[in-house]
Amino acid sequence: MTRRYYCPDLTTSGTLVSLGESESGHAIKVMRVQIGDDVELFDGNGKQAKASVTSLTRKECHLKILSVAEIDREPSVRLQFAIAMPKPDRCKEMIERLTELGVHRIVPIVASRSQREPSASLIGKLRRAVIESCKQSQRNALMEVSDPMQLASFLAEASDAVTKWIAHPDGEVIASGSNAAVDAATLLIGPEGGWTQDEIEEAITAGYQKISLGKRIYRIETAAVYLASKLIQD
Repeated sequence: MTRRYYCPDLTTSGTLVSLGESESGHAIKVMRVQIGDDVELFDGNGKQAKASVTSLTRKECHLKILSVAEIDREPSVRLQFAIAMPKPDRCKEMIERLTELGVHRIVPIVASRSQREPSASLIGKLRRAVIESCKQSQRNALMEVSDPMQLASFLAEASDAVTKWIAHPDGEVIASGSNAAVDAATLLIGPEGGWTQDEIEEAITAGYQKISLGKRIYRIETAAVYLASKLIQD
């Protein structure tokens, strides 16, 4: 297991930092770090640091930063997904995979056919899953998991993405290598029961084009990972 921890307070070499409660617990109780051990830190905004453990208590891990560098492992394609989330037991794995692939932002959407709005507790767990996935995958930038939004509110947001797609069986099939022409994209993925016709029309009015994922109908989490892997190939 990699001794790599999330620390949002990285500054310069020689400074002292402390891990948060969760990260300290993992370092002390699971990884059994000792004073003098060298570890790797990342701040979630692109910085990575080498650090040495200077002191430990039962619940706190303190370190000295040895060196800091900006290490960019982000894909060239900036993807934002707005997703009518699947059931909670399927959300975590989806978030893990999308983090590993390099998706920039996830917005949980409350659609007409959503079974339930994601709870604050679930959103908190998904944000923690992002951190764990960044630790494992060596990604230095945290994928953003936004608070849930109604579809209409999301469509009204300003977006830099020229490419806007809504997943729908009636759309054109997305081609392999589509990332060649895409620098930034926003993708809408609907609930298990699909988008309503009104929602489709609202999205089209907001500049979205319908795209199909092929001959089969995928679960929400499969569709999201499929699209991300199609568009992120570096």
